[in-house]
Amino acid sequence: MSFETVVNVTPTVPMELFGLSGNLLAVLIVIAGAVIGMLLFFFVGWLQKRAEATESKLDDIIIAALGTPMVIAVLVISIYFALRVAILPPGLEWIVESKYFNAVYVILGAWIVSSFAYDFISIYGSRVAGRTESDIDDRMIALGLIITKYIIWFVAFLIILSILEIDITPFLAGAGIIGLAVALAAQDILSNFFGGAMIAVDKPFKLHDRIQIDQYYGDVINVGPRSTRLKTLDNQIVTIPNAKVVDSFIVNYAMPDTRLKVKIPVGVAYGSDVKRVKAVLLEIAHEMAGQYDYILKDPEPSAYFLEFADSSLNFMLLVWTSDFSMIWDVQDAVNTRICERFAEEGIEIPFPQMDVHMKKS
Repeated sequence: MSFETVVNVTPTVPMELFGLSGNLLAVLIVIAGAVIGMLLFFFVGWLQKRAEATESKLDDIIIAALGTPMVIAVLVISIYFALRVAILPPGLEWIVESKYFNAVYVILGAWIVSSFAYDFISIYGSRVAGRTESDIDDRMIALGLIITKYIIWFVAFLIILSILEIDITPFLAGAGIIGLAVALAAQDILSNFFGGAMIAVDKPFKLHDRIQIDQYYGDVINVGPRSTRLKTLDNQIVTIPNAKVVDSFIVNYAMPDTRLKVKIPVGVAYGSDVKRVKAVLLEIAHEMAGQYDYILKDPEPSAYFLEFADSSLNFMLLVWTSDFSMIWDVQDAVNTRICERFAEEGIEIPFPQMDVHMKKS
């Protein structure tokens, strides 16, 4: 792998033109470069203040990326020209070889590109992530910032090695083998990372949603780049790898809204008046809806006679709650009132029983 030399400047400044010795002219060039760099520094500061007054952040990013590297570039160029005209001691002529200064220019270029990419992703990526409640977007942006910087500086490092005429073929081969080994060792990490990216894009749930993934049921408390964490109703934390989340069926009780239908099974004894039982159940549902804010009148509650069971006539009362986290509260309130009303109405709640008939032979 080879890269074309970035800069190859070999100026020759006739010292007789100025009537000055080489070393004195070199000092003057360095002083002039320092003065220009200082003026450029103040000019960049002035531009930054002007950019802050604008609504767009792009000009701030560009000026911040170019500012300091440009000042350093002026100083490096002045030093380069100073060394070209200076009278160097024998053996130090290699200092003025352009390839070393070209390496410095590559470093400055990588600095500019890296700063621009970092600020651009940080500012505009944070705006996008701020529109979502999940923190996985923020984590993905932070990871993207790190990866971007490493890639830019790695490419710059390869260019510098090429400029300095260092054979990078063994390095690339070794890096490829190491990368392959790391990729194989990090299969689970990568699959979970891409699983987190899919969750961020698809958004099957968000923070504080109550969901069920396989046998795990609870509230989402964290969505990270590697795993998703649920807090169960028993106050336990379950950590599920994102790859497992993506491949599982997910039930989200908070979508499309927080309302939830609560099913309350009821059994009564054989011989009970079915129509009266249904009427009493509906009366109880309406009564509870007027008494508790989390039990809704709309949608309307409903009661169904479902089956003739072995020991009972089975009904199902359906009521709606405004908050999926209040399921047990709804069941407690309604069942308590059912027990009271059935006692008042003389409706018997049976217990399992078996009738045995014996025939004499």
